[in-house]
Amino acid sequence: MRTMLRALGETSITAGLILMLFCAYLLWGTGVYTEREQVRLQRELAVTRESKPGTKKPEKIVPGSALALLRIPKLGPHYEYAVVEGVDIEDLKKGPGHYPGSAMPGEVGNFAVAGHRTTYAAPFNEIDKLERDDEIIVEAREARYTYRVTSHDVVEPSELDEFAPVPGKPDIRPIRAFITLSTCHPEYSAAQRFIVHGVLKETEPREE
Repeated sequence: MRTMLRALGETSITAGLILMLFCAYLLWGTGVYTEREQVRLQRELAVTRESKPGTKKPEKIVPGSALALLRIPKLGPHYEYAVVEGVDIEDLKKGPGHYPGSAMPGEVGNFAVAGHRTTYAAPFNEIDKLERDDEIIVEAREARYTYRVTSHDVVEPSELDEFAPVPGKPDIRPIRAFITLSTCHPEYSAAQRFIVHGVLKETEPREE
């Protein structure tokens, strides 16, 4: 009996260590991959701007490629992430992802973006701190767009109206440019979605 208890104890300790290492990988290890991809994507954006000054939005956007640079001053002076095209699992490992079919940065409609809250650098971990009138800046190839936060909400994953051209009002045709940020809620769970909405406040075209 003593031998069995000792073996069980050793097995439990080993299993606990493995679980701890796995959790550490999820929380920090995955961030290494995202940070490496972000360096590449942000370099891609910089090269595109320099080689195509004044160029409008590209005719075709490749899934997984860099679309724009996202800055949120409320979350710190160093907060910036390249937004990729697509919200598939592999896309979101690289950083925040733009919902295909939603508006592009600055366009009339809803520029909708999803991001991880706890793994892969957790780019949207603190968007619940955003308050009304806080700024969300999107640096696209052709201009810098500054959005103003208007509201936030917690919704069920099945509630897709939040991503409509006019957020929450799928039957209305948009006449303004909106932004929607989406992430899992609560932390470490995908039971619900935390949503931040904003409206375009200012556009600064890039000089050729």
